[in-house]
Amino acid sequence: MSPVIALVDDDRNILTSSASDASSASSIPASTQSRPFMASDTVSARNRPAEPRLPFRGRHTLATRLLATNLLTLVLMAFGIFSLDAFRDQLLEERLERITAEASFAAGALTTAPRAMRNQILARLGTEAKSRVRLYAPDGHLELDSWRETGPTFTLRDPKSQPWTKAAARLLDRGFNALTQDGYLEPFADPALDSRQSWSEARAAFSTRTPQSMVREAPDLTPMLSAAAPLNDGSVVMTMVNDRNYTRLIRSERATLGLAMGFAALLSVALSLFLARTIVDPLRRIARAAHRVRLGRSREVRVPRLPSRRDEIGMLARAVSDMSQSLRHRIDNIEAFAADVTHELRNPLASLRSAVESLERVEDPKLRAQLTDVVRQDVVRLDRLIGDISEAARTDAELARARFEPVDLGPLIEDLVAGWEARRTSGDVRIAFARPRRASTIVLGDPARLARAIDNIVDNAISFSPPGGLVEVAAARVGDDVRIRIDDEGPGVPAEQRQAIFNRFHSVRPVAETFGRHSGLGLAIARAIVEGHDGEIDVADRDDAPSGARFIIRLPAADVE
Repeated sequence: MSPVIALVDDDRNILTSSASDASSASSIPASTQSRPFMASDTVSARNRPAEPRLPFRGRHTLATRLLATNLLTLVLMAFGIFSLDAFRDQLLEERLERITAEASFAAGALTTAPRAMRNQILARLGTEAKSRVRLYAPDGHLELDSWRETGPTFTLRDPKSQPWTKAAARLLDRGFNALTQDGYLEPFADPALDSRQSWSEARAAFSTRTPQSMVREAPDLTPMLSAAAPLNDGSVVMTMVNDRNYTRLIRSERATLGLAMGFAALLSVALSLFLARTIVDPLRRIARAAHRVRLGRSREVRVPRLPSRRDEIGMLARAVSDMSQSLRHRIDNIEAFAADVTHELRNPLASLRSAVESLERVEDPKLRAQLTDVVRQDVVRLDRLIGDISEAARTDAELARARFEPVDLGPLIEDLVAGWEARRTSGDVRIAFARPRRASTIVLGDPARLARAIDNIVDNAISFSPPGGLVEVAAARVGDDVRIRIDDEGPGVPAEQRQAIFNRFHSVRPVAETFGRHSGLGLAIARAIVEGHDGEIDVADRDDAPSGARFIIRLPAADVE
């Protein structure tokens, strides 16, 4: 069923024309034609396509999710590296303590044993510990060597003869050492002349008379652990071992760490896919909808609102949906406004054309004077209509560009009173203004526009007031609002007309008023201005008088120091 738009003809009769008529092709109800539209959260309920159900998608902001995703992998990696480094340091410390204890034990055994048995004791100690034990005389020369009796108990391996897997393991060793910033280890090499002076730990044990230990690096990057302990006669015993088991344990732990890092990488990929699904996909859907809105090929574009999301994506989706809804209704309003303007302009133009054509054929001076008066009235009416149409057309645009400032409505209304008193065009209607307390009725807005809205409503009240009637204007702060009340003593507004009177070109004027004095846009412009300031306007019957209308304007109060 087509909506019906109320129009007024030259005889002030209310006409009804279907929205399908050529003169007023409108696709929306008249009650929405002049009202700025703000799409609510329920407007596009049918435009909500199914969303992927993902946990935690609406509880955290995108910045939090991205930061957590990027940090999680780094935290797992750092934890693994530091734990492996701590394990390696602890293991090395234990190995050094053990070989130092072996050196101290060897020094004690050699001190108590006869000199003839020292060679056998060194051989037995080297065989059981898989180490090489040397005894340096007080003058520093090599006196005894366990390998002379048992042969080598360990063999240093040549890296060139090992498979590529060992080379890869050594490369990982170097990388891990660089990552943990481990200190440089002295390469191991047998001295050309084996004496106490060839070994720093032996020299230190001889000079300090305390056991000393040392770590060196074999050619295949396995540790060479050595410890020296002094004897009572000035000799020094030194134990040395190539601890390959230490390297195997470290590499085993590193393999475990590699598995953990692989898991962390998989987790990072999964989280990235999660973010792509919760961020990229909704953005892509919103972008497609915005593209369809830009093309304008479909009247009803389904923009996803994502109502369950409370993050930035949800805010963006609802903002774009509201924007598209507002844009669509604004376009509908423009189309309806153009149709209404066309219809309203045709009436005075038709009357003007008829009068001009009749002037050419009428000879009676009195009739010609009447026709001339009709032409003058139509021209005045057209001028007023065009001015009001221009004002209504640019109200929304000017409010969108306006910079709001604090406005004290008390002085503003007081300045308007003089103009209203001077106009008194309808039977000497009186105006009474209850001046509010200073700075108690401050709002944020455009003072010129607010004055225009109040002026339109008071002008409407004056036009409906009887001769000698009283129009009362009051402004006061009520809670978080500033309320402006305009009371008249006219016939009031029927309940069924209280919304329609704010529609464009809706005008039911008093019988005694000269036709064409009002365009039917005054209240529509007033409501557009008030709602452009985030306010409300409504009308009701007076509760303190037998008859009359009461207009209430509510505007958000501004707390300005």
